[in-house]
Amino acid sequence: MTWATKWMLPAEGSDYAHQSDVIYAGLFILCMLMFAGIVLATVYFAWRYRFKAGRVTPHQTHDTQLEIIWSILPTALCVVIFFVGLNGYLKYAVAPGNSMEIQVTAKQWLWQFEYPDGSRTINDLHLPVGKNAHFVMTSEDVLHDFFVPDMRVKMDIVPGRYTEVWFNPTVMGTHVVTCAEYCGKGHSDMHAVLTVENDADFAKFLETGGTEWEDYFSGKDPTKTPEAWGHLQWERKGCSSCHNLDGTRSKGPSWKGIWGKMEKLNNGTTVLVDEAYIRESEMQPQAKIVDGFEPIMPTFQGLLKENEIRGIVAFIKSLQ
Repeated sequence: MTWATKWMLPAEGSDYAHQSDVIYAGLFILCMLMFAGIVLATVYFAWRYRFKAGRVTPHQTHDTQLEIIWSILPTALCVVIFFVGLNGYLKYAVAPGNSMEIQVTAKQWLWQFEYPDGSRTINDLHLPVGKNAHFVMTSEDVLHDFFVPDMRVKMDIVPGRYTEVWFNPTVMGTHVVTCAEYCGKGHSDMHAVLTVENDADFAKFLETGGTEWEDYFSGKDPTKTPEAWGHLQWERKGCSSCHNLDGTRSKGPSWKGIWGKMEKLNNGTTVLVDEAYIRESEMQPQAKIVDGFEPIMPTFQGLLKENEIRGIVAFIKSLQ
């Protein structure tokens, strides 16, 4: 049993959680002492000045010394509590410069997380242990609230605005992320799993591009297919700015109907549009330039994960 659970709190998952729990414990003990003092004083005075036949209670006007004490001491106590809380707020209001920034999008009724390398996950958050994580959050629909009980962080997510929060996870394992603001009928199901892992496991996780793509290759949802995943990459990676889907000419060749076609190149040769050609065009776009187009496409080497390439290939293949 940890120190925190003794106080009926979730396990401490971050440095901030420990500091928060110390303040909580201090306020709890203070309240208990004040409660005990008031109750004991009440019981004592009720007994000390109980009714006795023939006893006359002397008339009291006021006690200046007592009035000063009960005015100054509570005020000083409130000021101390205020500045202790303010110190903690200021310390965690601005994330350290070495923090890993994660974009959080809340929507009815799920969490979307985007990592610095573009990897995305749905309801599945991964963080390396002992590293600062800075969350920049917004909502696509209604008011939500990002709440991680083990980390003791809680912040409203407001539509049309960006809010921020950060923490340093110190305990490996799984933790719960939930919405703490009623956001509709699916509010109680708006959960995510936070996995705190070592650097090696986190790097392996990023290499796969997150876990969002798994739904598109599992076959469980007929609306989520490899082709649909490829269409998402066409939008997200900026392919749509040069490659349209209706067969008309743009900055680059249209993707419509090119699968299996012999494409004429600017050096007079031809090439079969298959998976090998598409992969080469993504990694080494200047290797083979289609006749009539400028060599303006940048390389996506290191920017596309294997699952994203597979999705794009499936998407182009489906555009017949």
